[in-house]
Amino acid sequence: MPATIEIAIGAIIVSLAVSIVLGTLAAYRRGLVTDQVIRVVTLVGLSVPTFWLALVSFYVFFLELRIAPGSGRISPSITPPPRVTGLYTVDYLLGGDAVGFFDALAHLALPVMVLSLVTIGLLTRFIRTSVLEVLGSDYVRAARAKGLPAMRVILDYVLRGASLPILTVVGVAFGALLSGTVLVESVFAWPGLGTYAYNSAANLDLPGIMGVGLVVGVIYLLINFIVDLLYGVLDPRVRIA
Repeated sequence: MPATIEIAIGAIIVSLAVSIVLGTLAAYRRGLVTDQVIRVVTLVGLSVPTFWLALVSFYVFFLELRIAPGSGRISPSITPPPRVTGLYTVDYLLGGDAVGFFDALAHLALPVMVLSLVTIGLLTRFIRTSVLEVLGSDYVRAARAKGLPAMRVILDYVLRGASLPILTVVGVAFGALLSGTVLVESVFAWPGLGTYAYNSAANLDLPGIMGVGLVVGVIYLLINFIVDLLYGVLDPRVRIA
């Protein structure tokens, strides 16, 4: 689980940061060239098979360009950190090992990039739709009429108003990442939940398969529960007295 959690957190952070920018920009430039380009790029991201993208990334960045490590969580010459959280990057930081931290971060780069490209396509299109609905609201028009700076209108009015549906999709995407990305983990030899599920199925390990199913179900329950709690933080109208 820690290996999958580490890769999922990295992928969702990168995806959310990029998607908010692209989705908001596409909504503000609706119908213009910028909007059309972003929509095409996100469509490609949704259409490209994950396993193919992982294989191409592995071939280009590791075999050809030699600018990224190949597989695993750390290099063979690096000693694993003392286990505290199970997240190598966090454990290396806690132990003050800069060399190990950057090595673990480098091994995270390719899997996170592959997972992010696919997730960005989904989140960007949804954020664009949510922002477009909020842009036509009376309170957004009133904020513009008052002469507020554009950035403040985006952050305080538009994104906050669109945050609830966005939060729902982010929770579902994060749950999917945590459930184990079998193909990506297999390509990069990442020892996570997806690799364990694949090995269990290949070896007809029934308890292992049942365990993975149980963990995946618990993950989705917890994420949906956390999302429901965050609704009340973002929107006072749904808070429970």
